[in-house]
Amino acid sequence: MKAVIFDMDGVLFDTENLAVKCWDTIGVEVGLGKVGYMVYKTLGRTRQESVKIFEKEFGSKFNNDIFQAHYKAYLDEYYKNNAVPVKKGVLEILTFLKENGYKTAVASSSSRESVLHHLRDAGIENYFDSVICGDMIKKSKPEPDIYLAAADSLSVMPCDCYAVEDSQSGLYSAHNAGMIVVYIPDLYIADDKTKEIIDLEFDTLTQFKNCLKEKG
Repeated sequence: MKAVIFDMDGVLFDTENLAVKCWDTIGVEVGLGKVGYMVYKTLGRTRQESVKIFEKEFGSKFNNDIFQAHYKAYLDEYYKNNAVPVKKGVLEILTFLKENGYKTAVASSSSRESVLHHLRDAGIENYFDSVICGDMIKKSKPEPDIYLAAADSLSVMPCDCYAVEDSQSGLYSAHNAGMIVVYIPDLYIADDKTKEIIDLEFDTLTQFKNCLKEKG
């Protein structure tokens, strides 16, 4: 294998749990009630796709402009006082991959602005050869577009890539792209059908790193 491509939220950073708390808070502020559960329904989706899911759930009660304004204000205040919450083993595996000649990329459905902010805040931007984001592609996960774009940006074949994911839509996106699907659970717990497309499963990135080390 020549490359490892990482999803961001829930894989590199513990931002999905943060989103649950955030959406509960701002949902009340905008009159929708606690909507943190919507994180589970939008895992791995681009902002555009997520808006459609919210509109289906809440109809005319949902105003995306107002919701996004509250969301931005919440996160701006949070990141004034807190660093991006990094998942266990991130620096460890990225250092290993760099030292052992793997190509690396991020394939995140989040916006480029958000992805670059998080990578820079955590001091890991330079570990990645390429960064592909949700606002750079036409079709959201579970379509394979973002992973195919990531492989192309690294000049490697999809079959020569590990794709590290935590969401159902992300797992199917990687599978549909023809990659080796690596599942590290976060909020989403894979059902039996989804487990059929998973090639490797670990509790942490450290365990995945140890597996790669053993393979030589």
